[in-house]
Amino acid sequence: MSLGLLGLGAFLWALKSGQFDDLDGAAHRILFDDDAPTAPAPSEPRHVAERS
Repeated sequence: MSLGLLGLGAFLWALKSGQFDDLDGAAHRILFDDDAPTAPAPSEPRHVAERS
């Protein structure tokens, strides 16, 4: 009985906090590339990295 009430409470909390508002957003977002590609981080010279 207590586990059922705990599950119901968690479900109601999830509804109130907006967990189920956008079910398709992540599925559609993965299909599109970013507008600006990110540049790779510049690599350190080998002699600088060995001193650390």
